[in-house]
Amino acid sequence: QVQLVESGGGSVQPGGSLRLSCTASGLTFSSYAMQWYRRPPGKELVLVASINNNFGTTDYLDSVKGRFTISRDNAKNTVYLQMHSLKPEDAAVYYCKAHRGMTEYWGRGTQVTVSS
Repeated sequence: QVQLVESGGGSVQPGGSLRLSCTASGLTFSSYAMQWYRRPPGKELVLVASINNNFGTTDYLDSVKGRFTISRDNAKNTVYLQMHSLKPEDAAVYYCKAHRGMTEYWGRGTQVTVSS
């Protein structure tokens, strides 16, 4: 059974930092591309960052470039999202997704709140 479990969410003040983690089990992690999505309150799901499984190539939503960094540790079956200089508009439930071809798996999400 495949499981993706996110952690590291919480409440921070604007300008603060958080590191999200997503640990996978039940799949060959190194063969999957990994992505972080977020859903702000009352809004659509948005792709925030992605990292492929070949060369670790990354891509980011324009509004988070320079502030967020996605990385992966295949030995730990874990993908990370380091977030700096957080803004109120970054507040959302963050989800990780593993995908390979037409196959995809989602975690249940972790809440990030940014407020003073």
